[in-house]
Amino acid sequence: MQLYSVSDLLNQKNRVPEIAVKGWVRTFRANRFIALNDGSTLENIQCVVDFEQTDEALLKRVTTGAAVEIKGELVESQGKGQAIEILVSHLTILGDSDPDTYPIQPKKHSFEFLRENAHLRTRTSTFSAIMRIRSTLSFAIHKYFNDNGFYYMHTPIITGSDAEGAGEMFKVTKLDPKHPPLDADNNVDYAQDFFGKETNLTVSGQLEAETYAMSLGKVYTFGPTFRAENSNTSRHLSEFWMIEPEVAFMDLPGNMDLAEDFLKSVLNYVLETNKTDIEFLEKRLRDEEKKKPQAERSSLSLIEKLNFVIDNNFKRVSYTEAIDILRNSKPNKKKKFKYPIEDWGADLQSEHERFLVEKHFKCPVILFDYPAAIKAFYMRLNDDGKTVRAMDILFPGIGEMVGGSQREERLDVLKEKMAALQIPEEELWWYLDLRKYGTAVHSGFGLGFERLVMFVTGMTNIRDVIPFPRSPQNAAF
Repeated sequence: MQLYSVSDLLNQKNRVPEIAVKGWVRTFRANRFIALNDGSTLENIQCVVDFEQTDEALLKRVTTGAAVEIKGELVESQGKGQAIEILVSHLTILGDSDPDTYPIQPKKHSFEFLRENAHLRTRTSTFSAIMRIRSTLSFAIHKYFNDNGFYYMHTPIITGSDAEGAGEMFKVTKLDPKHPPLDADNNVDYAQDFFGKETNLTVSGQLEAETYAMSLGKVYTFGPTFRAENSNTSRHLSEFWMIEPEVAFMDLPGNMDLAEDFLKSVLNYVLETNKTDIEFLEKRLRDEEKKKPQAERSSLSLIEKLNFVIDNNFKRVSYTEAIDILRNSKPNKKKKFKYPIEDWGADLQSEHERFLVEKHFKCPVILFDYPAAIKAFYMRLNDDGKTVRAMDILFPGIGEMVGGSQREERLDVLKEKMAALQIPEEELWWYLDLRKYGTAVHSGFGLGFERLVMFVTGMTNIRDVIPFPRSPQNAAF
């Protein structure tokens, strides 16, 4: 007897006399109808039990959450709500579930409650759909880069450099926290630590990826990164995944082309592959939108947002032009923005980014040539001496999706920028070597994977799109 997945069975067009399927009970009603799900699809398959020929003690063990094996015949359904069903000939309980304590009962649960039960939340339709989409997006990312000649590299998780210059990093040490060794100046002597120097969890694999781009040409990283910011907002995690391609001999316009093509490709792939999951999440989102005041409702449905990105060319606008648009906009003049735009040099907030995308240009937007003062040291300085060759890609509903730049390839300019920011050359000697030995124009960008999953699923809290979220005061599971 062949073992099928629920997904395979639901795609069967013909009657199958002998099948076997394993999964978890979602519901068991009238002592007769089991709704079975194995995670392969959003949909359950109905299994019809002949209770007169099934042991009563066995039926009492068919409770929500129980793992079962069902053997029987796949037939056309006699009832409404499903095209096919299984006539059960043999039922085996593989794992019991206590109905009095099982948390994921067949009712609506709050996302807060489900985060407290993150180990079981994928037993719900919403979270099983989210995690299937997350898996598909991961595959689509690797597929895109593989199809376009990129090499996948694993950058170190433990690092001695701070790519962002922000200082919000998690320290990695084996020293005794109560009695660390001290040097002659009474500072902690990290020379005696495990790595012989001060080390942290990485905030980005970009700097290391640049080294490989300058020999392999086109590389990308896709791995975990860590930020020690004490932020508990719905948009921040302490541990998250980053996609970071780096390409030699590519300037900023080429970087824009790559990012736009990449985003359209992966979104189109997941829209085609996970259509049922996305349609389910769209309905969930639509129901949630109905509860909001009319003014706060989104003008685009979930699928419309995805197609908004796939079907539209990204508008390329300089930061200076964007500031002029925002400064003269009605929301700014009427003081509707929480953060009013007054002078050139302001760091744009999500409300400004969304205005540009959703109200002004009505398409995805790429902003470029930002003030050097609000961007990282490694971004190439423009000839005006005050802006850098940076870019941010803005999406509807979420604001910034991608941040990238043409990297500073000139040794003297990079040294000057590092000195101005008091970044010691000895800490990044290897990074400077790239500018000494065969330097060339090169570019790349970073994309927070969970932010992309949020966009595709319509979820509004980043903790709901990663299996086990890590945030301040939260490292459960």
